[in-house]
Amino acid sequence: MSHAHPPVRAPFLAAIAAALVFAVLLPSLAAANRGGHDRHRAHHPAGKYHPPGKHHRHGRHHGDRGKPHGFPGDHGRGHVVNTVTRNLYLGADLTPAIKATSLDEFVTKNGQILREVTANDFPTRAKGLANEILEKQPDLVGLQEVALWRTGPPNIAVLQTGPSATNVRFDYLQELLGQLNKGKTQYEVVVSEPEFDFEAPADENGVAGDGPAAQGIPNAEINGRLTMRDVILARKGAGVDTANPNAGHFANLLPVEILGQKVPVTRGWTSIDAKVRGSHWFRFVNTHLEAFDPATLVPSFRAKQAAELVAPGGPATSSLPVVLLGDLNSDDDTVEPGDRQAYETLIAAGMVERSTNSPLGCCLKSSLLAVGKGGSEADFDHQVDHILTRNPSEITLQSSSVTGLQPVNGFWNSDHAGLFSALRFQSH
Repeated sequence: MSHAHPPVRAPFLAAIAAALVFAVLLPSLAAANRGGHDRHRAHHPAGKYHPPGKHHRHGRHHGDRGKPHGFPGDHGRGHVVNTVTRNLYLGADLTPAIKATSLDEFVTKNGQILREVTANDFPTRAKGLANEILEKQPDLVGLQEVALWRTGPPNIAVLQTGPSATNVRFDYLQELLGQLNKGKTQYEVVVSEPEFDFEAPADENGVAGDGPAAQGIPNAEINGRLTMRDVILARKGAGVDTANPNAGHFANLLPVEILGQKVPVTRGWTSIDAKVRGSHWFRFVNTHLEAFDPATLVPSFRAKQAAELVAPGGPATSSLPVVLLGDLNSDDDTVEPGDRQAYETLIAAGMVERSTNSPLGCCLKSSLLAVGKGGSEADFDHQVDHILTRNPSEITLQSSSVTGLQPVNGFWNSDHAGLFSALRFQSH
């Protein structure tokens, strides 16, 4: 449930080889993927690919007129596609509420969460995030933790019946689009997929006795609802064509216990097929893998989710070249051994890194992002955000950089830094 990242763990199971992890995971997860967790997928046979149905062209592009072998700067060597993965940070640390041992404490900690979200001021952070993206001008953007915060009247029943609050307090997607598209539309949503969705009563104002005592929550004057989303954006007017928007949830979900009730943390992926300025078609997949796993669990939920991505029929398995990016909450050498399982699973499946790890981009240790509230550039001491390909001979790395390593407008843009890669697609 918490989208903070795993604490440093004591080294364990270092002898687990990537191939063994993958061998254990793949057969069962291949079957799970065939069981219908991919809600929209259309598969295509090997060979030359022409996406069926109507394609979406995101505006007109004039930069390659008279340049049949690429666009300016390619010199006939292929086509460059600019990509970004960006975790927006949901706005608060959810851990205190998860660890609450009584209903009163749970309500109090939920109020603390709502106050943190407000203090972390996403409308201001969206300005910095938009500037990061506009400076790099990526053709395709994968976003994680695109939170939608809503409120409603205090109601304990939602813990059983499911979320129902509708009053929008912060819509991170609309705030970011508003900043990206000031003056003219530069980015459009291609896929937006709801993930974890949870609502609970909260004491946001700190006033005792102003809630419904008959429901057992006498201090809760409000309900807070968090809906997480994974989103893909496409640049308008840059020769970006997309087809077959897809999304799905993982079969393997971490159950988090809240007041004795197990709540599965819904996570998943989004994908499109894309062609950029004359490149060949390729599959573009954005994901956010589980952040917390029991330290001794092998395979971890995170690793099982990674295996779902690359299993036969999975979103990152295609007759097309594949680009996979997102917050993997895993790496090969900058995280503790137990947190390496997911990355090792992807590498064992043939994925190859196409992004930089210098400087490192994860993560601020303070849940408050205002300057002076504890965050420091020194906190960025490991990597969890990645851009990879399953087709290294066809997709090479031209350049890569890390963004958002300094606060702007009085805030860090996120607890993560951003990651940019210019990918060169070889000419056929």
